[in-house]
Amino acid sequence: MNQHHTRCGSLWLLVLCSVSLGAAAQTPRPAEALTQARAAARAALVRGPASIPLREQATLALPAGFGFVPRAPAAALMQAFGNRVDERFLGLVVPTQGEGAWLVDVEYEPSGYIKDDEAQHWDADKLLQSLKEGTEAGNPERARAGIPPLVVTRWVEPPAYEAASHRLVWSAEARRKDGPDPDPTINYNTYELGREGYLSLNLLTTAGAVERDKRAARELLAAVDFAPGKRYGDFNASTDKVAAYGLGALVAGVAAKKLGLLALLAATLVKFAKVIALATAGLVAAASRWLRGRRAPAG
Repeated sequence: MNQHHTRCGSLWLLVLCSVSLGAAAQTPRPAEALTQARAAARAALVRGPASIPLREQATLALPAGFGFVPRAPAAALMQAFGNRVDERFLGLVVPTQGEGAWLVDVEYEPSGYIKDDEAQHWDADKLLQSLKEGTEAGNPERARAGIPPLVVTRWVEPPAYEAASHRLVWSAEARRKDGPDPDPTINYNTYELGREGYLSLNLLTTAGAVERDKRAARELLAAVDFAPGKRYGDFNASTDKVAAYGLGALVAGVAAKKLGLLALLAATLVKFAKVIALATAGLVAAASRWLRGRRAPAG
C-alpha cells in the first residue's frame, strides 16, 4: 500500500469507526479491497444538482458543487477501511469543485419525537462542561480502541436552535490530550428534527478551515426537507413515540446524565467522538481529494 492509501486509511479508520460502547475498529482489508471500494464509491457519486431521497423520511436537494456517495458504496468503503456502519448511516457528501477539503456524514436516527422546549433555557457554559466531562469519561474507551485521549477546549460555535425550522447547529473544539495538535479536526454538527427522529449532517474539517467550510454545512442543512407527514409539526401526541431525551442530549449528553444511562451518553456523543478521535490534521483533505478527484469530469 502506498503512502497516499495509508493516509486515507488512517482517516477513515479513525473518523468513521464508532467509539461508543460495543463498537470497535476492525482490521483493514487488503489494498485490493480498498481499491475496489474507492472505485465503486467514485462511480456511484451523484453530482448536484440532484434530489437525494433520505429513506422514506426526507429529501436532500443536493446543490451544484456537491457530490453524494449513496449508502451501499459508502458503507462498503467504510468496511474496506475496517469500520462498522449501522442502519443509521445514509451516505457521504463531498465537495466536487473548489478548494474545500471536508466530508459530511449523513445519518438518520429514529429516536422518536424530540421535545425542543429545553432550548429556551439551556446554558451554553453548562453544556460545554458536560461535553468536557463526557469526553474525558470516554478516553478509556478510546484507549482500548487505540485512539489518542482528547480534551474539549472551547465552543467553535455555541449551540443554536431555530424553533421555526427545527434545526440545531453546534461545534466544539477538541485537541489531543497527550501531544501537540496545532490545527485540530473539527466536527461542525447540524441536525434537523422530524416527527419520528432526526437527520444529522455533520461536517468534518479543521479548525483553520471551519469558518470557510461551515457555509457548506449550513447550505446542506437548508437543503433538507422532511416529507409531508414526517415533519416535526406533524407530531401526534396520542399515537407517536416520544424520545427518552431532549434536545440538549444532541449537544452534550445532558439527558443521558439525568437518566444515568451510560449507553445513552455514549450514543449521544458518537458523532463528536468520530471527529475528535483524529490523531492529526490534514487527513480530511487527503480523503476528500481521492474521493472527488483533483479534476472532476464534467457532467
